Amino acid sequence: MSKWLLRGLVFAALMVVVRLVQGALINTWETQALLISIVLIVIFAIVVFIWGLSDGRADAKANPDPDRRGDLAMTWLLAGLFAGVVSGAVAWFISLFNKDLYVEGLVNEVTTFAAFTALLTFLAAIAGVALGRWLVDRHTPDVPRRQHYSTVDDEERADTDVFAAVRHGSGEDTTQTAPVAAHGGEETAPTTTHGEDRPS
Repeated sequence: MSKWLLRGLVFAALMVVVRLVQGALINTWETQALLISIVLIVIFAIVVFIWGLSDGRADAKANPDPDRRGDLAMTWLLAGLFAGVVSGAVAWFISLFNKDLYVEGLVNEVTTFAAFTALLTFLAAIAGVALGRWLVDRHTPDVPRRQHYSTVDDEERADTDVFAAVRHGSGEDTTQTAPVAAHGGEETAPTTTHGEDRPS
């Protein structure tokens, strides 16, 4: 099972539980509906944050080089979208049998409420990931960045790299041959400018 799917399933189930608890508590203490909703949403966000923190620490320990770390932002974005759509659809289905559950129409549940769940999940998780990586990186010595291309890439790049061409050409012999000129019917010998002193 992929990482985002596992997280999406877990938090879709958690959000359904949160909404079931919300409905039960609000029906008991109707005057505290806003406070109950806020507390439950905060609890949900804290759970997501803790998982994101764990992901960030594990990724930083496995890959000290920041350039080689996983794309946890996309993982949590997909997880949040999945959790939002699935939890909204499941909550709407449960509301057909449980009238105490506070839900809207199916379209609103899989769009508006799903977007809210996805955003909440994504932001809480990414905050946790960032903190987790920072907690590991502050105790880790700087790691030099590695080049991600091979020797073949070097050769292909050298064709268009001016500096590479200069470097390759610096080791060649710079002996120059003077043009043949006629001096009294005789040809002059080749002259070199490498390692010889010119007459003054």
